[in-house]
Amino acid sequence: MQKNRDQPEKISGIQYHPLLESLYEEMHSRPYQVIPCPAHLTHFVLLCDDGQKAQQFIHLQQLFALFKQEVPAHDKANLQFETATFRVRREVHLEFTAFTFINLNAASTTPFAETGLTPLPQGWLEDLPGIVVANFHLALQSIDDRDEQLIARAKQSFEGLRLVGSSPQNGDARVWTSFKLHSDGYGRFLIGNAQMSDSQIGRLTQRLIEIETYRMLTLIALPLARENSSKLTAMDNQLVSLTNQLACDGSITEQKILAQLTAMAAQVEAVRARTAFRYSATFAYYDLVIKRLSELREDEVSGHLSLSEFITRRLTPAVDTCRAVSERLESLSTRIDRVSDMMRTKVELSIQEQNQLLLTSMDKRSQIQLKMQHAVEGLSVAAISYYSVGLVKYIIESLSLQNSILTKAQLVGWSVPLIIGTVWFLTRRVHRRFTKMDHESK
Repeated sequence: MQKNRDQPEKISGIQYHPLLESLYEEMHSRPYQVIPCPAHLTHFVLLCDDGQKAQQFIHLQQLFALFKQEVPAHDKANLQFETATFRVRREVHLEFTAFTFINLNAASTTPFAETGLTPLPQGWLEDLPGIVVANFHLALQSIDDRDEQLIARAKQSFEGLRLVGSSPQNGDARVWTSFKLHSDGYGRFLIGNAQMSDSQIGRLTQRLIEIETYRMLTLIALPLARENSSKLTAMDNQLVSLTNQLACDGSITEQKILAQLTAMAAQVEAVRARTAFRYSATFAYYDLVIKRLSELREDEVSGHLSLSEFITRRLTPAVDTCRAVSERLESLSTRIDRVSDMMRTKVELSIQEQNQLLLTSMDKRSQIQLKMQHAVEGLSVAAISYYSVGLVKYIIESLSLQNSILTKAQLVGWSVPLIIGTVWFLTRRVHRRFTKMDHESK
């Protein structure tokens, strides 16, 4: 019985990672294509969200059906179909999808007279969901590298625009482009195959497609960086002004500075949230462009800039600008945090000073209250003694003192100093007791 290649045989009793097969397949998810010469290709790169990716898949299913191909039931990272004269390939990436249309029915030998879009049904491309960020044609032709008219004929295909060209793969091919949109709204690459196999020319074509794709995706962040640069300059000047006010101007209130710092911090965080992914993606795409350029192994063509020279001459400063704005944004955020910390420290010191003044005032009031308490204690002794003498007088008057040496009036008189002394003694004892409890609590 023939084994099913889609379901590899596994040894029973051994535990396999659930991603084992998908990890193996990941290395083959976007294989290089084998492309014969001549051929016409068109490549589209579309920014899209998950909803648009789902709509693209439904739209692609219609194209499968129109060309009488088996319609896929589920979307994948790489979907393609091939007829005798036409290929369609769709690759799904994190933030974009890429469509490659390959026309193998080269009825015309004139570059760009036909394109990869020629076999497409009328109206299908117009309904493709997504935002186009790169679209260009590639024309593959076999050439004789000894032909002296090779460059002159290449120029005719680019509407008089200045060309950038090189001999990649150690001179086995010629590549010409203008890195501009032409009258049809597409970019153009002319690839001449001197002595490369179909597999080699396929890999070269794929590298050129990736270079142009990632170059465009890298440059998306440049207008954003320029816009943010002017905003950061305004916020930077505002922060310098606030810092000077904090250091020199004592008339401005802390609440006003804190309000302005809070507003600036909110603006910076809003910019960071909007641009963090774009800048990170830019740096990643730029690294991919540089890597693909190094894989071309270019030789110069006399009188023309090579692809590496042209791209790095402009792309590297653009990426450096994005990197500088990103770093400046982080630096501004850090500086705002530092000024905020200084402001909070100043506020805390002010609060501590106010608390110290409040404690001093409370201590003074406490001392005054203590003196008043001592004054009240004397009055209290007199008042308590007065009422106590009155009570004792009632008691003495109720007694029968016929055989007593002292009269009732004399007894009342002698009781007065005794009562006053007793009240004073008890009051002082209670006072000392509470004073002792206060010292023990401290």
